[in-house]
Amino acid sequence: MPLRLRDVTGRLDDMYPQAWAADWDAVGLVCGDPDQEVRRVMFAVDPVPAVVEEALAWGADLLVVHHPLLLTPVSSVAADSPKGCTLHRLVREGCALFTAHTNADAPSDGVNESLALALGIVDPAVIAPEGDGDASATVNKIVTFAPHEDAGRIRDAMTSAGAGRIGDYDSCTFTVEGEGRFRPLDGATPAVGRVGEVEVVAESRIEAVVPRDRRDAVVAALRAVHPYEEPAYDVLELVTPPQGRPTRGHGRIGRLAEPTTLRGFAEQVRRALPESPHGVRVAGDPDRPVETVAVTSGAGDFLLDTVLGTGADVYVTSDLRHHRAGEFLEHGGPSLVDVAHWSAEWTWLPVVERKLLERLAERGDTVDTHVSTTCTDPWTFRL
Repeated sequence: MPLRLRDVTGRLDDMYPQAWAADWDAVGLVCGDPDQEVRRVMFAVDPVPAVVEEALAWGADLLVVHHPLLLTPVSSVAADSPKGCTLHRLVREGCALFTAHTNADAPSDGVNESLALALGIVDPAVIAPEGDGDASATVNKIVTFAPHEDAGRIRDAMTSAGAGRIGDYDSCTFTVEGEGRFRPLDGATPAVGRVGEVEVVAESRIEAVVPRDRRDAVVAALRAVHPYEEPAYDVLELVTPPQGRPTRGHGRIGRLAEPTTLRGFAEQVRRALPESPHGVRVAGDPDRPVETVAVTSGAGDFLLDTVLGTGADVYVTSDLRHHRAGEFLEHGGPSLVDVAHWSAEWTWLPVVERKLLERLAERGDTVDTHVSTTCTDPWTFRL
């Protein structure tokens, strides 16, 4: 069977649940028919015209980006505006657009961790934990009840819609036998029993976990195949207690495999990140020893006060402002390395590409993939 857009976006949502996004963010499918076939997927940081043209020239059916095209509410997507023109171009050519932004920043294998690993940090740890355990308030359990002979197809429908994935396992369900009792009332058309009479049926209780964003799809799937006119089901919120150190949160910190100097580390950063006109800006003594490094992808000055107390030798982030950087250095904290926003977040693209291919391969699906190297840094040159 051909791979559908809903299959691919479902895997992306499993990896980076939309419930993890900030309340001001705009993530998920921006345009595209969930039933359209997907054979080629391209990954990029920004959905700018140059990237869209690259995707269309390559023949992409889906463009996955980090930054949203429509972050703030709009009342029109007419093609006489830059964003509207971009959206119309994608729709006309049949290329879907999907965004994973703040929901992809904080988790393991997310943007922060990808940057840390790219810069040579060994076993990076979360600086500012967020929402651990990872499944808190984002995982439900769905329980339903059906005649024994219908249990198998209901389980299959639920797992096909996204239920039953736990870690590196899928199709995880639990079934126990019991007795169901009900009485159809006037107006009912029961599949089992007669109106006005109490009916007792040998039933199976079927339960499975499901990501919250797949909950409605799983309920719809079980209702579609359930033999009863009014199937009974429960939707339960699950909370996973933290186990071990946090795996989701802002920033990462850890040690380098080999200590170096600030100048040497800055060179290491320059080599590790894709080149942009921004370059690598450094604040601190070039000969300062560097062993412990803190990083935050994107605009990271919101974490400066926290980083002061971490014992890091240097803090790598983007979009640092003059006064905030100066005040930070006056406190005698880490040195600063300011890199291009685009370059830092590009490090996540090969990671999400690999993870998506692995998730699709679990069910025998494949797609062609391409990571864009088009520099979308808004700065074009420096003197």
